[in-house]
Amino acid sequence: MNEPESFRNISRPSDEEYSVSGLAYSRLIPDGVNILQLLYDNFFFLKELLILCTEEQLLYKYDSGKWTIKETLVHLIDDERIYSYRALCIGRNESQILPGFDQDNYVFYSNANQRTLISIFDEYISVRMATLRLFNNLPEDALLREGYADHSRVSVRALVYHIAGHELHHLEILKERYDIALPSGK
Repeated sequence: MNEPESFRNISRPSDEEYSVSGLAYSRLIPDGVNILQLLYDNFFFLKELLILCTEEQLLYKYDSGKWTIKETLVHLIDDERIYSYRALCIGRNESQILPGFDQDNYVFYSNANQRTLISIFDEYISVRMATLRLFNNLPEDALLREGYADHSRVSVRALVYHIAGHELHHLEILKERYDIALPSGK
């Protein structure tokens, strides 16, 4: 994967720029981080965390109705695609209200558990690089633009903070609820 020479700094949005769920996720992001660098680094941390998991671990559900690790990863990919699309639309001044999505339905129809972990990570890195390139290259005024997604007013820059915070949320669940050893030094 070719990392961009540098990632632009996207300042933290005000609380009013988020949806309710986005605000909760954004609070997981430490102050002063470069959000795009965080997204870049977190992909590799997540891959390092999960790459040595057994198939049994990848298909484990910690409770009835919860997702497997594979399903969680594909959910993260789907969510990132959707939120990046929303950022593109709003950044290009789309006036339509963008639709929501039923995350459980998306997971159900993803067939994630029939996929290999490598195929999931191949897709994940492709989506992540597209996300990084989108946000690294949007015009500055587009980052501040606001629009409606799933009946909530949101700014473009709040959407990238949602993506990062959402990933951190699920990373915490993976560390707390699944029997996974942390990589050395983490």
